[in-house]
Amino acid sequence: MGMMGKMRSLAPWFILTVGGLFVLFMVISDSNVARYFGQQRNNVGSINGTDITYQEFSRALENARSYQQQQGQDIEESQMPIFRDQVWNAIVMQYLLAEKMNEFDITVTDDEIKDVLLGPNPPADLRQNFIDSTGNFNREMYETALFDPQNKNILIQLEDRVRQQKMQEKLQSLLFASITVTEAEVRRSYMEQNTSISAQYAFINNANIPDSTVKLSDEDLLDYYNEHKDDYKVEEQRKVKYVLFKKEPSSVDSSGILTDLTAILSDLRSDTSSFKTYADIYSEVPYKMDTLNLQTVPEAAKDLLVNAKNGDILGPVLANGSYIVYRLVNKTNAGKSLVRASHILIKGDNAESKAKADELYKQLTNGADFAKLAKENSEDPGSAARGGDLGWFGEGQMVPEFNDACFNGRIGVVQKPIKTTYGYHIIKVTNKNSQNFVVESIVKKIVTSPTTLDKLYNAANDFAYVADKDGFENEAKLMNYEIKESYAFGEKSKSIAGLGQNEALVKFAFENSIGDVSDAFNMPVGYIVAAVSEIEPAGYKPFEDVKNNVKNALMREKKNEISRNEALKIIEKVAPTKDLNLAKEVDPKVAVDEANNFKVVGRVPGVGNEFGFMEYALDGKLNEISEPIKGSRGYYVIKITDRTPFDSTSYSVQKFAIRDNILRQKKQNIYSQWITKVQDEADIIDNRYMFWR
Repeated sequence: MGMMGKMRSLAPWFILTVGGLFVLFMVISDSNVARYFGQQRNNVGSINGTDITYQEFSRALENARSYQQQQGQDIEESQMPIFRDQVWNAIVMQYLLAEKMNEFDITVTDDEIKDVLLGPNPPADLRQNFIDSTGNFNREMYETALFDPQNKNILIQLEDRVRQQKMQEKLQSLLFASITVTEAEVRRSYMEQNTSISAQYAFINNANIPDSTVKLSDEDLLDYYNEHKDDYKVEEQRKVKYVLFKKEPSSVDSSGILTDLTAILSDLRSDTSSFKTYADIYSEVPYKMDTLNLQTVPEAAKDLLVNAKNGDILGPVLANGSYIVYRLVNKTNAGKSLVRASHILIKGDNAESKAKADELYKQLTNGADFAKLAKENSEDPGSAARGGDLGWFGEGQMVPEFNDACFNGRIGVVQKPIKTTYGYHIIKVTNKNSQNFVVESIVKKIVTSPTTLDKLYNAANDFAYVADKDGFENEAKLMNYEIKESYAFGEKSKSIAGLGQNEALVKFAFENSIGDVSDAFNMPVGYIVAAVSEIEPAGYKPFEDVKNNVKNALMREKKNEISRNEALKIIEKVAPTKDLNLAKEVDPKVAVDEANNFKVVGRVPGVGNEFGFMEYALDGKLNEISEPIKGSRGYYVIKITDRTPFDSTSYSVQKFAIRDNILRQKKQNIYSQWITKVQDEADIIDNRYMFWR
């Protein structure tokens, strides 16, 4: 079989990768991944029997990262696991492409490379380096640089790059030869985009059919299950138990930030420089002047701002994982009041509850401590722990009786018990305020330090070591670590629900047995030590486990049959007059409606994305009654009332652009199919998890 025959036999599943992937291939090619050093140990994996050493992969990784840095896109450490996956996938793709090129004897001669570099139109990315002051390409300067002995190594790399690109272009030209776009496809696409349609329709909705009208026996359900067993097929699944060493700042991290900010604050108070100058230098949030009210101010800063004078520097205060220093610029009228109040709640609507509230009120009027009594007696656990304090709140946020007592009460006065739907309340208004606060701020986020991360990682590794020797659950119990269990996941899963993406952990789970303990894996949430806890073999979900699903599926099928029969009755009724409004004489519950001026590339008004409806709308005869058209929720009977005629002039203008778009989509689809198929057929061993966790 000739080369073209071979290529056609592979289409449509094999197509050349294009675009951005080529750039990454070039970066990886610079790492000499195609060379084999004969090191049988220390391999991170293999591709169709070709080993990829740790050194090769590390070099490819560093080159790819350097390239990203040159583009101004440095990779953060937290993103390195994903970046390593991208580089590995690119290497895999490069090897597989190289194998295909070799299979079809695709080569590039030195003369072909010379034609590219010295031809009339050199590559644009090379030409741009030799543009003179007039904006023209200086060919003499370009050729001088090419043949300069000092640029020998650069020229070799350039020739290799051009060779790779030409090989891919040759493969591309062969593959594209097997892809065609017919006139019918172009015409169809034009009509879908440009034809405006109006239709009347009757909709027989399955939802209007009571479940009680469909009788399903267990035997019916079992028969349906056996006939559709592939719908309930499952691949092998596994679960892991794990201990999480969460990545969160330690008390040392927090105190370190506080110490730094306190020192900054000391300098600020004695310096003549503006607050903004310090904020620009030290704040991790861009400087701006904010206007805050007491409901948006962090709790720890509320009283400080209320009691502060303009120009005061306040803090540091802890809020939302950061320490904040404020400078009060001004206080302005908010236009509405807030109150701060404390209460003691005695639940119930009876004499006993009222008597207890009255007794506590008596103690308070005799000088008892409000906060102490609230902690001991209030049945509102949230505020009781704070001595009854409810914090600041606005008018209308509490039930009416409570709201009125607070906003009409005097500051510092304990009020007689009032009754609400919650019970009896003893209220003490502690402050009122109707101001906004104009502030500047310095924000320092509390982050997990490298030292803390090292300690967490070491703790995870220590646990992994002893758990492997003495038992996962035993050691977790001895160390007072919480054990959690993951959801089930498959071998091809990219991530584990609740834990995040880590293909290495998935690989560990499927390469080990129940009870086997992992080393520490680096996950987005923290370091995880896992043990395989459950293996669910591939097969079919048991009938009893999916019985409800089977019942719902069969119920839909039976209702579809009823809806279709109803549609046939409607067609029989309306066909002589072609008046769809007569459908309601067959069944009053049938919806008769219109959809006007729609195109089938969008949603049909009142119908949605019903592809059967759209297909008939484009192809059906005008003013005729359709056969039953199946939808996702029932059946339609349709009459096309208007459709714009085909515009041959407009079509002739648009047809080439439409053809190009269809061709591009076909290439993309074929490429996606190729990605899946070629990787599924390849023998790829990925042991990177043994080196990077």
